[in-house]
Amino acid sequence: MGDGRADWLRVPVGTDAARWTTRSRCRLVLFVVHNVTSATRLLDVLPLFRDDLRVQSLITCTGSSPFRAGVAELMAGTGVPVLPWEQALELPAHLAISASFGGQLPLLDAPLTVLSHGVGYNKRLATPDTGHRTPDTGRPSPVFGLSPEWLLADGSPVADAMVLSHPEQLDRLRAACPEAVPTAVIAGDPCFDRIRAALPHRERFRRALDVRPGQRLVLLNSTWNPDALFGDGGADDVLPSLLPRLTAELPADEYRVAAVLHPNIWHGHGPGQIRAWLDRARRGGLALVDPLEGWRQALIAADAVIGDAGSVSYYAAALGIPVLMGAEPSDGLDAASPVAAFVRQAPRLSPHAPLRAQLDALLNGPVPAADSGPGPAELVSSVPGEAAALLRRHFYRLIGIPEPPEPALFDPLPLPPYERTVRTAPLRVVTRAVANGEIEVSRYADPRSEPAGDGDAHTAVHEDTLDPGRLALADVVFRDGAAGDVRFGGPGRWTAEILARHPHCSVAAFLTDTGTCLARVRTPGLGGAPDGAGPLLRLSGGAWAADPAVHASALHAHLAAGGKVTELTASGLTVRTGGHVHRVTVTVAEATGDAAGDAAGDAAPAAPVTPPAR
Repeated sequence: MGDGRADWLRVPVGTDAARWTTRSRCRLVLFVVHNVTSATRLLDVLPLFRDDLRVQSLITCTGSSPFRAGVAELMAGTGVPVLPWEQALELPAHLAISASFGGQLPLLDAPLTVLSHGVGYNKRLATPDTGHRTPDTGRPSPVFGLSPEWLLADGSPVADAMVLSHPEQLDRLRAACPEAVPTAVIAGDPCFDRIRAALPHRERFRRALDVRPGQRLVLLNSTWNPDALFGDGGADDVLPSLLPRLTAELPADEYRVAAVLHPNIWHGHGPGQIRAWLDRARRGGLALVDPLEGWRQALIAADAVIGDAGSVSYYAAALGIPVLMGAEPSDGLDAASPVAAFVRQAPRLSPHAPLRAQLDALLNGPVPAADSGPGPAELVSSVPGEAAALLRRHFYRLIGIPEPPEPALFDPLPLPPYERTVRTAPLRVVTRAVANGEIEVSRYADPRSEPAGDGDAHTAVHEDTLDPGRLALADVVFRDGAAGDVRFGGPGRWTAEILARHPHCSVAAFLTDTGTCLARVRTPGLGGAPDGAGPLLRLSGGAWAADPAVHASALHAHLAAGGKVTELTASGLTVRTGGHVHRVTVTVAEATGDAAGDAAGDAAPAAPVTPPAR
């Protein structure tokens, strides 16, 4: 095993694989990864070979992309044998599938099919020097996937088959590189088909992102490159000011904000760096969506998208989700592409104007009139819902064996784990008494100025706030966790400790994972005695009515206006957040006998439960 081949696989392929392999007569299908972005499209089609004992899947990486981080972990996570690239070049496979034209693909010893790793082919990208491509001519960068510089090697097509999703792409291919037209196969868009199949689960995806009734989910989306929304190469770098404003200007209980970043941003700069850059926004309530497993579910769940010229914005438009362009397109788009046409007519974000008015106009206004001709919904795929059948038929034709008799199906999009919103940034809360005894609550995460509008204002601060000094000024101190978590001594003890530790605080609220708020209020002292802690109250609006921290602020507003606890235990609270109204029942928790309401903390401790991740 010399000659640098020590890391080559011996099973299920290799010079002596027949000695060790249990099923040695399998047809070999090689998945060729360029970077994490392209790998996600290969993962879409990998299940098309499920249950077929005649096929052995393998995976390799060209090593040619500048975005190499995350690739090794992703390939290992598939559970498919990983070949070094040098070994893959010597492997006589029956089929190779790539989702990029990068790397030394012409050297593969297998029929090659290339899929798009975006919504068709729309971007201009300089051709890397691989030693096997047409040399640069000094003209503008060619269109990736549609030009001779990418498609031809020594005058012949690199791929045996080039999968397109719509005849529109074939027309542009015919004009740009007629030599590659015989390789074109129109087989739809597997990514979009998986999105469409998951549309009935929209409400589940919204609940996974903790989108409550009455909230609108705003999805911030950016492709990679300096001219993208996340980039700093444009005339005005809007991101540093936009991020905190999204969570500070939009009422927290009317808008949920999430971000989907291109894998080349995520892995190019590093997940830790991305989290550090977005730290303030995340403390204000921004959800950072996994760019591999969760972006499609977040898109389905979204009410509006603030994006750029990337594929996610175009997929959003194809789903009928309104899109606000947050970055001006550069000359990196093919002017003849559907994405360029969409970007030209999409409404623009005014980065320094109030955000809520722009989003409300986008969400409530008419859909902008598109240019003449078909729009995104028609141009994403000419055969919606048929990609699995068409692609499998094509793959098995190249492999040279009959298709399995079972229907060709993609995997359904997985249900993401529940991500509870935890706002540790200080909240400025405006409350108003409205008709029928309702209390209207509007919360803003760490605003740089006092929120506009009439009403009484107070400050609510999570115990895990970045600046503990803010707790001394808080009218409401809250935290989240499980009622039986012994580390806090139970909600009863924790709330009493908070009131004792922070004299300015009037309400201490422990929010449980069931949507219940266990709150203790400060009672005025009698006969000159110091203020004391009142009874522990249980406020419940139902597991999914609203963030239970809203109930703590409504309780504070009721008491600050001269209301009594006895009024609440008799009649409850009616809380309004934007257009959503819900009832909250208020009861006095048991003083002894249950860990959730044990004011003295003497009840038998329950088993520890880890609170949600911050």
